[in-house]
Amino acid sequence: MTKKYLLIFIIVALILTILAFVFLPKKDSYSKIEKVDIVTNQGYAGSHSCKECHEQEYAEWELSDHFKAMQHADDKTVLGDFNDVTYTADGITSRFFKKNGKFYINTEDENGKYRDFEIVFTFGHYPLQQYLTKFGGGKMQVFRQSWDSRENKWFHQYAGEKIPPGDYLHWTNAGQNWNLMCSTCHSTNLQKNYNPLKDTYKTTYDELTVGCESCHGPGKKHNDFMRSSDYQKGISKNFFITLGVNTPQKTELNTCMPCHARRGEVTQHHTASDEIMDNYIPEIPITNIYFADGQALDEVYKYGSFLQSKMYHVSIKCTNCHLPHSGKLRMQGNQLCLQCHTPNYATSAHTFHKENTEASDCKSCHMPTRTYMGNDIRHDHNFAVPRPDLSEKYGVPNACNACHNDKSAKWASQAVEKWYGKERRPHFAENLIIGSLQNEKSLERLNELLTNSATPDIIRATAVHYLGGIYTEQSLQLVKKELNNSDAQTRYRAVIALGNFPIHLYENELISLLSDKVKAVRIATAYVFLSQKGWEQSKLLTSFESARKEYETFVLSQADFPVGSATAADYFTHLGDTDKAILFYERAIKKDKTLNHVRLNLATLYNGKGQNDKAWQILHQAQNYAPENAQVYYFMALLSSEEKDYNQAKKYFEKAMQLGMNNENIQRNYQSVIQIINKKN
Repeated sequence: MTKKYLLIFIIVALILTILAFVFLPKKDSYSKIEKVDIVTNQGYAGSHSCKECHEQEYAEWELSDHFKAMQHADDKTVLGDFNDVTYTADGITSRFFKKNGKFYINTEDENGKYRDFEIVFTFGHYPLQQYLTKFGGGKMQVFRQSWDSRENKWFHQYAGEKIPPGDYLHWTNAGQNWNLMCSTCHSTNLQKNYNPLKDTYKTTYDELTVGCESCHGPGKKHNDFMRSSDYQKGISKNFFITLGVNTPQKTELNTCMPCHARRGEVTQHHTASDEIMDNYIPEIPITNIYFADGQALDEVYKYGSFLQSKMYHVSIKCTNCHLPHSGKLRMQGNQLCLQCHTPNYATSAHTFHKENTEASDCKSCHMPTRTYMGNDIRHDHNFAVPRPDLSEKYGVPNACNACHNDKSAKWASQAVEKWYGKERRPHFAENLIIGSLQNEKSLERLNELLTNSATPDIIRATAVHYLGGIYTEQSLQLVKKELNNSDAQTRYRAVIALGNFPIHLYENELISLLSDKVKAVRIATAYVFLSQKGWEQSKLLTSFESARKEYETFVLSQADFPVGSATAADYFTHLGDTDKAILFYERAIKKDKTLNHVRLNLATLYNGKGQNDKAWQILHQAQNYAPENAQVYYFMALLSSEEKDYNQAKKYFEKAMQLGMNNENIQRNYQSVIQIINKKN
């Protein structure tokens, strides 16, 4: 077996991660990543400095979830029972106790052994409270055992599921790491300060919990100005504070979005910008985290749902319904909605349910709930009209059957038709559902979403995403057209979607987006060029190099995620820096032992370095974790062939085919091995 046959697999394996091999200049032409910049206080004064002039707002804030987002663990803040009690879930018995005035949990550690962990901080207060403990490398971990503050009992967020040590979701691993998963939304001016080479943190914050400056920005200049002679003289050109009275909708949503959206971060250190995608990449309603019609499925928070809503498109903002400092609703029941809607909507003539009951509450029909984190009930914020007819046709949920769960969707659909007639108002949901299937019927429906001016931008971006999975000339042209969309999310999704097509079909159109005004679009464009072969780097000049550096910063800022480490490894593979690539592949596996495709890429690198003993070691690990994975055996077959162990290669090829792999490459390689064996015999 020659090296070229092994290379066939290498390319296939790397496609499974985010990037594929591409030839770039030698690694010495790129900057070296040796340290992380530590960001500290940037003019923050603390919430206590606001109280003197804003007593009422301060008092309301003390009643809020924000105030209790993160607190030092003491007798006042800890709600859980630590009176030497035990709780058993999924074979793990944890003991909660106090010692010398401190709180402890004795439970399973990262090695499967039991030991004591000191509780240093509380997280939240209602409907559950979580607890944090310190680990090495500047890390803090959040226990899965949580306190149910409604029913006053201990519970486990993954009841019925045994999570072994080493699993990404085990409480000692990345899925429960405070620095990575939680910190930025539970403290003020939090700087993660992650070192991607050492996998350590020097996380800082200016206030432990979510304080005034989390929303209003650094307060020191404001405080100084309000006490200055300029203010006393009536000079008030700039109060040096954000989010004041009559804040525009976009400004307010951009303030709330980072902690009330499912999103990624573009960089560790944010820049001042009116465009949210200079700092964040919000998720769109695709079917792995939303239902096909856009309803919330996974823990997606509020933002992605709200952008779908009619409320958003008539300029409603968070504080129209929620008090800004306490976070509580401005009014209870239907009175909240009747601020804008006419009173007849709260009558039985509209609801067809008895008035002043839960069934007649606006939110019962227009804000259905799902439960997250074990006991946290949250309302969907897309404010959709119930469509049991879509449930009948496509299996998506509807609010009617959420209450009437003993009835069928057909029953609910017939009731709606009886009350409101056969015709439904135009809505994007059905086109989005059919578009999500990415089949022969999808293209027309997705095109309708793109051409309809009433389609919300986030749904248009989702349509572009789905078009990227339909490999036709028409879908390609539709996606290319959206490169000029004024909405940054739509341009971003168009760039990513084009990455599924051969680059010669769109290279010229994509070059200009390396200099797009929005950072997320620039890094997406750099990613697509990096991930493809056949483009002419000489065309790109400095625009590519600038975007590539931004992409590198993005990649390294995500490297504390398991998949982020794998992406960093892919990136350094492109640059020819095999040692760094191996470091990040190994770290990805350490963070999540289930990432078998990463093992295959790591084995590829060891093979390329001539270290087949290590390649075999990694492959056997992959086999142990996924004994039914055909690609593992395919790679073993290729490696055996390279080592001229053709009989063993034959067995591995046959095992891979037995497990369902039957493409042109494996057939060609298998036949080559058979021919060699026959010649020897």
